[in-house]
Amino acid sequence: MATPTTARLHRRRRWLALLFTMVTAAGSIVFAGLAIRLDADLGEQRLDGELRRVTSTVTRLIEYDGTLITAFVSEDELNTRCPQFAILPGDADGFTGHFSQQSCVPLDPALLASLAAEAVRTGRLLNGYVRATGGELVRVGAEPFRNSQGQYIGAVVAAVDAGPERDRHNRVLLFAVAGCVLLVGAVGVAGHLLSGWALRPAAAALEQQEVLLADTAHDLRTPVAALRALAETALEHPTQRADLLPRTVQLAVRMGSIIDGLLVRARLAAGVEQLAIQPVWLDQLVTTMVEETPTDGAQVTVTAAPTKVDVDPVLMQRAVGNLLNNALRHGRRPGDSAIVHITVAGGRLMVADHGPGIDAAMAQEKFDRFNSGGGSNGLGLSIVRWVAQAHGGVLRVYNAEEGGAIFELVLPTSDS
Repeated sequence: MATPTTARLHRRRRWLALLFTMVTAAGSIVFAGLAIRLDADLGEQRLDGELRRVTSTVTRLIEYDGTLITAFVSEDELNTRCPQFAILPGDADGFTGHFSQQSCVPLDPALLASLAAEAVRTGRLLNGYVRATGGELVRVGAEPFRNSQGQYIGAVVAAVDAGPERDRHNRVLLFAVAGCVLLVGAVGVAGHLLSGWALRPAAAALEQQEVLLADTAHDLRTPVAALRALAETALEHPTQRADLLPRTVQLAVRMGSIIDGLLVRARLAAGVEQLAIQPVWLDQLVTTMVEETPTDGAQVTVTAAPTKVDVDPVLMQRAVGNLLNNALRHGRRPGDSAIVHITVAGGRLMVADHGPGIDAAMAQEKFDRFNSGGGSNGLGLSIVRWVAQAHGGVLRVYNAEEGGAIFELVLPTSDS
């Protein structure tokens, strides 16, 4: 379950990814728009250049001396090729016009005449789009020409089918849109991954902090309660202070050891410190832990063979202690004393109890933080699993045929 702090980090990650994506999308749209507009302008320039080549050539080939002379135009190859052109007067009373032999796109002669009249009236080159009689898009260019007195009397109007250029531009537009969509999608995924990577150290540090606080609260709850009970007893019974003081000191030492262990775990998890791995006789460590742990009337037996493992002795003491305490607390049936049997051999530590056992379907949950055996809240078994994983080992749990749960801790053995 996410804490409020981690939830804020997740929200910030989503906002960072969204902001990164939106900025990239805005930039991509602007860039794509400019590129599309530039491609359209270049396409028009190519069409206009082709039209200008025709109109400028034809204006140099024609002669006018009261009448229009197009002999040189008729002999030129432009007269039989596309783009088509027409030589038209500036008004209805002018000379007789001339149309090229090749009709590339069907155009209304009246439309061409109006274009020629406009070019003569303005005295400048005109370019634009018109529609052919069949509805096709056509690019036209009208270039006026003068008579010998320098007066504009007519214009050469050229026309070229704009369909192929429009289709090419539409393909560019499609590619640009698809590219933007793919880019924005890729940037969105990359932004999500990068924001997660950037915030991962902070999330890990917060998680380690929360784990440390939770572990500290769990491990110190019992000794703090016992220490308070001893202090209250000493206050109420001054004559027993001499007996209670050593127990108080022992509890204080135990609490200090617990805090040291938790700090070591936090530093190891954060990568600040390394495990102090060394060969340890697991059978001797377990036997000593059993002898030093109060059983409160429980029956604890140990069957051990010499077993040397490569572990951190401090963390291993905590793991063994947690398994033993879990068995003493939950390994009993109602009204009976706990019966615990511990077996050590071949790098394996098996703790079997005579309790109600454990639901196999829920076994994994028992190892999760705040979810220990017997239905109580705690961190004991999750700490044992963490210690096992930190040493390259594994913690398993299953039920015995005769009843009760068995916790098996497997560790790497020492070769020395």
